[in-house]
This record gives sequence, structure tokens and C-alpha cells, in this order.
Amino acid sequence: MKKRYLFITLIILSFLSLFIGVRDIKIWEIFNFSKGSLQVMILSRIPRLVSIIVVGMSMSISGLIMQAISRNKFVSPTTAATNDWARLGILVAMLLFGSASYVEKLLIAFAFALGGTFLFMKILNKIKYKNAIFIPLLGIMLGNIISSVTTFFAYRYDMVQNISSWLQGNFALIIKGRYELLYLGIPLVVIAYIYSNKFTIAGMGEEFSVNLGLNYNKVVTLGLVIVSLITSVTVLTVGSIPFLGLIIPNIVSLYNGDNLRENIPHTALLGAVFVLACDILSRVLIYPYELTIGVVVGVIGSGIFLYLILRRKEYAV
Repeated sequence: MKKRYLFITLIILSFLSLFIGVRDIKIWEIFNFSKGSLQVMILSRIPRLVSIIVVGMSMSISGLIMQAISRNKFVSPTTAATNDWARLGILVAMLLFGSASYVEKLLIAFAFALGGTFLFMKILNKIKYKNAIFIPLLGIMLGNIISSVTTFFAYRYDMVQNISSWLQGNFALIIKGRYELLYLGIPLVVIAYIYSNKFTIAGMGEEFSVNLGLNYNKVVTLGLVIVSLITSVTVLTVGSIPFLGLIIPNIVSLYNGDNLRENIPHTALLGAVFVLACDILSRVLIYPYELTIGVVVGVIGSGIFLYLILRRKEYAV
């Protein structure tokens, strides 16, 4: 699948997304500068579209980076418990700093996500038999433990409703003034592209990387910082979107090979197209009501994930 086809598909879906919703907006109303239609478009539809594209691109590339560093096709922020650590960090920020701003919550969530991801990588390095399926299952078990701890303290301090928004990704509440933090994902994606060759070398192992003159620990740390920061921003702003960083890089590698530098643009475009298509589907399935994007991506993504597992002998590393 060539990049131009993905780009054209993204433009078409973006146009459709702007005109799908409970408020029926006609194209000529925009050109006639209808006050009500312009207000809905500027305050809700455009911020939602931007959020979908940025989240789709950044989370997909996060999965691509994690898979390169861990040398496992089934590792992603979802299966490495990065999402769960970020949710725990947000809960801690709300418990200890009730009046914390979005930026302060982001920093605390980032610290937890980064520390938890480093813990997962340490556990990964201690395991001798690195089966393609066993590693993500280990991450999922770790994530369930962290999620249980988060839920326990949320019940303990009557904050279950607060954490419910982080359990299922939802773009319905995205409006102007609440999504701007997602712009952090754009420079992080650029940095990931610049360091893509180094991530590829780091994925070949520490000894091999050092022999080539690469600072292995520095490159791995940079990769995990990018992944943790993108995940924290997404969880704080939108919520958790399962399987996105897992399935998109695998789909791209099926038709485009394993060249990380070449795959980043494809992964970014396909991730944006996939999330945008799922979001449109979530809005039309039970119109005028709306399903959360986490449910739609979870159902479709789990089916693709099962397919990848069944074909692991051919595609997994």
C-alpha cells in the first residue's frame, strides 16, 4: 500500500469526519459563514479531527519503537503496561495534588509510565527464553496488576468515575482548549524519525550496538522517553486506546518489510486512517448516539491481534 493512497484515504475520511455528528452541518453553511455551524466546527469537529490524527500517528509509532527496541512484534504500550502505569500516575496526581494542572498531571503520569516501562524492559532482559507470545503476556499480567492497584485506590477514595474515562478512549469530549497537549506528539514523531536508524541498530542487541559505536543505553532511554510521553499525553487527554500500537506496525511490516526508517511514514498514515475510520464507525453504528473509540478499536484490534498470533510462525520475531 503506497503512501499516496493512504494520504488520499486520510483526506477523504477527514472530510467525512467533519460533517458527521448529532448536529447536521451542510457544506454550504460553512461557505455562508453560518455562526452556529462555524462554532460547532471550530470548537468541536476540527479539534476532534486533529486529536484523532495526532493520536493515531503517535501511538502507532510508539508501538513501532517498542517493537524495535524489544525485538518482539507483540510488544506495545498496551502489552508492556505503559498505559496502566500512566493511569496510575494520573490517579496519584489527583490524590496528592488535587488542584494540579494538566501539565503537572502529565509530568507525574510520564514519570510513572517511564519508570514502569523501564521495569518491563528490565524484566525482559532477565528472561532467557524470549518466546514471541510469552513476552506480551507477561506485560499484560503486569498491566493487570497495576490496573488493579489503580482501581483499588480509586474505590478507596471515591474516584472510580474519574478513572473510568481513562479505561476507554473517547474523542467525544474533545473540544477546543482540552486537546492542545496532544501537539507534543508531533515533535516526538519527528525525533523518532531522526533516530529511526539508531533504534534499528539498538534492536539488534546491546553487544552488536556497542561494537558499531552506538550508545545503546542512551538510544533505548530516548526511545522509552518518547513512548512514555506520547502514551501519557494520550491517556490524559483521550483515554486508553487498546491494540493501536500493536497491530498497525505489524500490518505495515507485512507489506513493507522491517526497515524502521521507511516504515515510520507508513505507520503514521495507516495509524491515522485506522483510528479515523474507527471513529467514524463509532458515530454511525448507533446514530445519534456514539460508541467510545476504545470499544470499536478494541473489537477490531483484538481480531487482528488474534490473526497475528495464529500466524506468529510466519510474522513474529
